[in-house]
Amino acid sequence: MRARFAASVLVVALVGFGTAGCAFITPQATTNIVETSDGVNATIGQVHVRNATLISEDGTLASMLVSFVNSGDDSQKLTVQYEDGATGERASQQVTVPGESAITSFGADGGEQILLNNVSKPGSLFPVYFQYGDVEGKQVLVPVLNTSLPEYDGLAPTPTPTMTLLQSPPPTLVETPHDGQAPSTGEPTPTETPAG
Repeated sequence: MRARFAASVLVVALVGFGTAGCAFITPQATTNIVETSDGVNATIGQVHVRNATLISEDGTLASMLVSFVNSGDDSQKLTVQYEDGATGERASQQVTVPGESAITSFGADGGEQILLNNVSKPGSLFPVYFQYGDVEGKQVLVPVLNTSLPEYDGLAPTPTPTMTLLQSPPPTLVETPHDGQAPSTGEPTPTETPAG
């Protein structure tokens, strides 16, 4: 009887340990950082790139929808560099990212935009390089999306306005009388001339 009881306790202990031991060998999903948004993330030194997305209707002009967080104390001049798809030349812009974990966002809510020319068509990935100071930079494949999704409606790039000259009709000449008489209607007024 004692042997049977000891065997039962041993079996229960083995089953309990066996089922609880699965957590030791199974990867835990909470330890993996998953990008649940459309954009991509990257870390360059103390500057964190969050949810970088390019918004473009046809790939000729794109606005970068992105947030930067600088975990350092000093502000940094971050360079955003890419290859222009039409010319093949490298183009770059610098943005200031303040320190002390302030969030700096671009491309949303009518704020400042980072505009890129001649990127890939919507639905593709476009390489963008981020770098500041002497810190090693990082190239990130940023998704190019259009405004067909409601969350991106109104976020398409707004190019710098250009001046358009409109032709107007020539000015009309109106005589102003100096003697208090009514202005001329453009028709000649008959006057009497003495016979002679």
